[in-house]
Amino acid sequence: MAEATGSNHTIRALTEIRKRILSGELAGGERLFEVPLAEMLNISRTPVREAMSRLAEEGLLERAKSTGFAVRAFGVEDVIDAIELRGVLEGTAARLAAERGADPELLAQMTEVVERLDACFRDDSVDFEIYSRGNEDFHRILTRLSGSKIIEWELDRVVHLPFASPSAFLPDKVNLQSRQSSLVFAQAQHREILAAIKAREGSRAEALAREHARTARRDLEEAMKKKGEAGQLPGLALVVT
Repeated sequence: MAEATGSNHTIRALTEIRKRILSGELAGGERLFEVPLAEMLNISRTPVREAMSRLAEEGLLERAKSTGFAVRAFGVEDVIDAIELRGVLEGTAARLAAERGADPELLAQMTEVVERLDACFRDDSVDFEIYSRGNEDFHRILTRLSGSKIIEWELDRVVHLPFASPSAFLPDKVNLQSRQSSLVFAQAQHREILAAIKAREGSRAEALAREHARTARRDLEEAMKKKGEAGQLPGLALVVT
């Protein structure tokens, strides 16, 4: 029972600290210490220590030169590199899925997801909730289709970096209409990636998946233009120019 409680406290600390980092409440370069954070969250120091170690593995924190941790600040080039790295890993996942032969059950799941995504485009509108969930499902299944635990582990680590997640640049409900065409294009890429994997076209699947991830670079440029505005993307406060 005590072990389960400790795990719950670690998850709570991890979630709360990550949220405060991505919101900008804990700014890039700010030093973090166990005692103040434990008092703020009203938990013991041990789960806070474990949470900060995990956030350092994710790349949101870095170990300070003396003691404790500091919130990482990211340059625009760092974000571009993170997006590029996700593209490389997802491209490799798509190529391996095509060349090795994808698991039929997972392939059926991806087919169902793509069909579900197609159905959310109706009457010149997009069901944002369905698209958002379906997009996450597509990329999760793509990772598993590789059949490589190493790629799964590395992608799980990379997507926790600011803006490297496949859903990082999805428009909110306010900006949905102006971004609808980009969602239509992204969905077309989903269909082509799936088709290439089914056809065992490794090189084509890899190229499509990498290009699909690279569209986030254009979205980053638009996001940086709006930095500081109300409703900016989570994590944008960590990006310095």
